[in-house]
Amino acid sequence: MRIRVAHPDDAPGVVALRAIVYPYQVRGVESTRKMIAEPIPGRDWVAFVAEVDAQVVGWVTAQRNASTSTANFGDINLLHVHPEHRRRGIGTALLTTATGHLAPLGVNRLRAFAQPDALPFARRHGYEPSRELRFSALDLDPAPALPDPPPGVRLLPIGDLDPQRLYAADVAAALDEPGDVPVDSISYESWQYDVWNNLGLDKEASTAVEVDGEVAAFSLVKRDGDRMWSDFTGTIPAYRGRGLARLAKMAALHQAATNGVRAAYTSNDEANKPMLAINKRLGYRPVAAEWSCLANLT
Repeated sequence: MRIRVAHPDDAPGVVALRAIVYPYQVRGVESTRKMIAEPIPGRDWVAFVAEVDAQVVGWVTAQRNASTSTANFGDINLLHVHPEHRRRGIGTALLTTATGHLAPLGVNRLRAFAQPDALPFARRHGYEPSRELRFSALDLDPAPALPDPPPGVRLLPIGDLDPQRLYAADVAAALDEPGDVPVDSISYESWQYDVWNNLGLDKEASTAVEVDGEVAAFSLVKRDGDRMWSDFTGTIPAYRGRGLARLAKMAALHQAATNGVRAAYTSNDEANKPMLAINKRLGYRPVAAEWSCLANLT
């Protein structure tokens, strides 16, 4: 077993491994390749793989969290090992390597995510469960009906927008998103990388809702073949309570299905009752749960 920094040619193996452990996650090979080759700026992001007999059997990423005002906060994401290679110390080696990357950067509070059966592993390494994240799936065959917007409301693909307008709406909608730390420091450069220039972003299916010329709500779609991920559906606070998030998501799902997507996935914090209710009305079914887990780095 060898732990090493990931390189772009690992992308097919990484995606194949993720499909086994996290079948409800959606990120394609080319998007993964770009993420490794051109890491998100300003976060000291790095990925590590575990290799056995020249095969990728484990993966983890580590970064400073630059999207929050909470100081010295870091994320260790998607730590996973192929089921046939577990209980051999690979997960511990990946976690130790990721932590070792963040420690010299001044990070002193860490967050990782764990599936329920991995919570004992998390606790053994000093992580305590914090918040439940629920994953849901929706069959898009047949395509959901395209909703009719009410008077004064316009639906449009985000590809027709100036990205600065969508960024402003995204930032405003994310300010009170439930989580371990506030999402209140997203730079435009970081947002461009993670959202607008993401190779998986479907700018035709992703939908914005305009009210009196202002972007009031939106639903973002990231696609890989016939599968999609609802990356973020949000409404800016001044326009909440009018059904605009549901309208945006319905339109996005309709367009994605029309363009050949057959399965949609999403996730929500268990405290996000409004979005969970919207997804239930749309027909999403629960498929998995994860927990955010927090630890102090000393």
